[in-house]
Amino acid sequence: MSSSAERFSTSEAVERPRLAPLDTSFSYKNKAYAALKSVIVGLDIYGSRSDIRLDERSLADEFGISRTPVREAMAQLEREGFVRSVPRRGIYVVRKTKREVIEMITAWAALESMAARLVTANASAEEIASLRKMFATFENGQIRAHLDEYSEVNIEFHQTLIRLSRNSVLVNLAENLFTHMRMIRRKTIGEKDRADRSIRDHMHIIEALEARDTVRAETLVRDHALGLAEHVEKYADYLD
Repeated sequence: MSSSAERFSTSEAVERPRLAPLDTSFSYKNKAYAALKSVIVGLDIYGSRSDIRLDERSLADEFGISRTPVREAMAQLEREGFVRSVPRRGIYVVRKTKREVIEMITAWAALESMAARLVTANASAEEIASLRKMFATFENGQIRAHLDEYSEVNIEFHQTLIRLSRNSVLVNLAENLFTHMRMIRRKTIGEKDRADRSIRDHMHIIEALEARDTVRAETLVRDHALGLAEHVEKYADYLD
C-alpha cells in the first residue's frame, strides 16, 4: 500500500493525513470524491507555492479500490475547480490566482448579502441568538490565543447564515463556492488585523439581524465580504 507522501507529492516534505479504506456499501466513486474533497479542503494550499500532485494509482491502492472510481472522482473535482489535469504530468490541486479569488469573494458577497436579507424574515429569534453564542469563547480579546479555533467558528458562522436563509437554490449555489472560500478564509484570518475586524463585523451583523434591520444586515454582510476582497487585493501576494 502506498504512503500518504506518495499520493500527495510536493517539492517540499509535507505531512499529509492518511486515508482509510472506503466503506464498500456506497458508490465507490462518490466515496472517493467525498474523501478526496475533504482532504483537499484541509490542505494549506496557499501556505506554500509548491505544487501538490495527486497520484491516481497510489490513491486507488490506499482506498483499496480500482483506479476507475478514483479517475471519475478526479474528473468531478476538476469540473468543480479543485484539481487540474496536466497532460503527461498528472493531476494537481488547483491554487487560485489573486484575480480568481477576488472574483469568488465578490460573487460570495452577492449571495451572502441576499441570505442576510432572507434571514431577517425567515430565521427565528433562537436561531439568530445561536450566531451570537458561537463567539462567546472569544470575548475579552481571546481571538489571538485561539486563532485556529476562531477560524473554524468564523467559517461556521458564514455557513449558518447561508443555511438560515431557507432558500434551497441559494444554499446550493453557495455550497461549492464556499468550499473554495473556506480555504482562503482560513489563510487570511491571521493576517494583519483580520481576526479582530472579523469579530467586530460579526457582532454588528448579528445586532442587525436581531433587530430585523434588513437593509443594514444586507449591507454589513456585503461590506464584510468585500473587505476580505480588499485585503486580498492589497496583501495576498502569495496568490500571484
